[in-house]
Amino acid sequence: MTQIARIAAFSVLWIGLFPALAEPEAGLGAAALKASWTQYGPGGILEARAVVEGETCPTLTQDLELAPMQPRAAKSKDFALVCTAQISARTRQAALVFAGDAQKGGKIVVPLALPASEPQRILVLGDTGCRIKGSTVQDCSDPAAWPFPQLSAAAARLRPDLVIHVGDFLYRESPCPVDFKGCQGTPYGDNWPTWDVDFFAPAAPLMTAAPWVILRGNHEDCARAGAGFLRLLGPTAYDPVVPCTDHLSPYAVPLKGLNLVVSDNANAPETSLNDKLVATYSAEFAALAKEPSPSWWLMHRPIWGLITGPLGIPAGGNLNLMASVGEEGVPAPVALMLAGHIHTFEAINYQGKHVPPQIVAGHGGDLLDPTPANLKGAVFQGSYGVSVKDGISIGGFGFLLMTKMGDSWTIDVYDAQGRPERQCRFAKGRVDCPVPVNLKRRRVP
Repeated sequence: MTQIARIAAFSVLWIGLFPALAEPEAGLGAAALKASWTQYGPGGILEARAVVEGETCPTLTQDLELAPMQPRAAKSKDFALVCTAQISARTRQAALVFAGDAQKGGKIVVPLALPASEPQRILVLGDTGCRIKGSTVQDCSDPAAWPFPQLSAAAARLRPDLVIHVGDFLYRESPCPVDFKGCQGTPYGDNWPTWDVDFFAPAAPLMTAAPWVILRGNHEDCARAGAGFLRLLGPTAYDPVVPCTDHLSPYAVPLKGLNLVVSDNANAPETSLNDKLVATYSAEFAALAKEPSPSWWLMHRPIWGLITGPLGIPAGGNLNLMASVGEEGVPAPVALMLAGHIHTFEAINYQGKHVPPQIVAGHGGDLLDPTPANLKGAVFQGSYGVSVKDGISIGGFGFLLMTKMGDSWTIDVYDAQGRPERQCRFAKGRVDCPVPVNLKRRRVP
């Protein structure tokens, strides 16, 4: 279903239920809407955001109380207008309101995703864009080569309560080679047309399904798409005077029964140690001790992630991040680490220092990394007192759905078409993935 068709379908329902909605901003039709979603910011504040053509923000209704959204970032030569409004924690229904056909009620409404009282179904994905950089090119028109549009639709059908994107949204960095048919005519670079085709358009079904927690990846550093990321998806107010900054302060999203801590490590190189970065991260990591338990630590680059190294031996670890973890390990409130960056699925348990399990979900669309056949015997750079106890890595495109089951969480690993591939369980400080699920028994709703 297209964005306009989706808007029309929702409008019929809302106008029937709430015919007394006040008039929207004059002249702003639904065709001006390019994208809309809700996302969490520091302190668990929920924002509605919208990207629109023109100079005027749409009206937001919260439980039938209307107020205009405010400009977050003005229209520029490269970007459309970005609008924002805070959503009250008491709100039970929210929507954008646009001018419509006077003979059909005179208004069009676009419902927004609101949070569950306690998230039970958390969907995790990352590294979703289609890579075009020099001679390294994906076929963005082939669902088998770049499946993110199909993946997003399949993920939305699972009806999550919350979506976590672990970063890396925009991969179309250079022109499509003239001799490659799979990306001819595609936009590239840090601008709205590229953001739209690489992320917002394919993600639309999932962005209307649930609120999002959004992480910054290394593809959103200031040398790449950082300015666009902070304009569109940044967790704090946009500053047009300083449109990009190299590092964002960590923040918490407190939810009922679970605390999420978001760290920006987009600029932490894996192999070259930077004392200034280590000092910054060390202070931020130590502050995790003050967070409530249980906390999940969300970051783009995993601290102890693994790739297939020489001779097939799994190798990895980020020198700057490993050096920033204190002698006693990761602070005790952290029960689980979630990351992307490595383009595969990994579930890893560690030994040595206190280090909680790591989930890597960087297999949402970009070119995949070779999957280590066996994570035991993994080699981490340096000597920081941590080794792999056990774990698995699963190749192929896909995403995760984490479902709360009492004191534990099941982790269903799906492929890009929404077919279940594996089921893991996170409980008592471990992630275990014992047996592949029965594909005949488990189907996408």
